[in-house]
Amino acid sequence: MSAITTHVLDTGLGRPAAGVPVRLEQVTGNGPPLGTAVTDADGRVTDLGPAEVDAGAYRLVFDTAAYFAATGQTGFFPEVSVTFAVTDPTEHHHVPVLLSPFAYSTYRGS
Repeated sequence: MSAITTHVLDTGLGRPAAGVPVRLEQVTGNGPPLGTAVTDADGRVTDLGPAEVDAGAYRLVFDTAAYFAATGQTGFFPEVSVTFAVTDPTEHHHVPVLLSPFAYSTYRGS
């Protein structure tokens, strides 16, 4: 399993958001993404980059425009970017997103 995972729930439709393209980036780096994936049928991504990461700032970028188009919705946010800090690299970091066409929220999950 990746050190950083995510889960997207479509709160407008009341179901997991399957098919959301997700990109993991290290904020301080100018290199390629650490990983890319698409949420599964349960809205989860468990294989998104390395099994271990260093302390630092990371960003998850969700291509919500692609998801909204695929589900026949019109969304206000074409992309959701969540930047967070890894302070203890020995811990697993799970970053869920609750998504609707006109709002989103996120939190540190378990």
